[in-house]
Amino acid sequence: MKILLDECFTKRLKNHLMEFEVSTVRELGLSGTKNGKLMTFCVENNFDILLTIDKNLMFQQNLEKYPVTIVVLNSFTSKIEELISFLPSLKSQVTILQKHKAYIIDK
Repeated sequence: MKILLDECFTKRLKNHLMEFEVSTVRELGLSGTKNGKLMTFCVENNFDILLTIDKNLMFQQNLEKYPVTIVVLNSFTSKIEELISFLPSLKSQVTILQKHKAYIIDK
């Protein structure tokens, strides 16, 4: 499973997702990229999931257009300690997530 971490995440989150192939927007030189272009990048580069805390993204894009899954961690902060607390829930659901859809993950 290939996951792209939106720029709202610290790269340290990758260390807690070792069972996946994870890249960050920043390390790919995509900082500041608009969401539509980011979604297109995900499709063109075979990412399965765009992981974010941006709750608006799922309403701003036509999800039918992009065969990728948007996963929103329902966090009010981007602090690593907070984000880690969502990962057990994410990992337990990751195999049932569908492309062209958005999901909000709670703790």
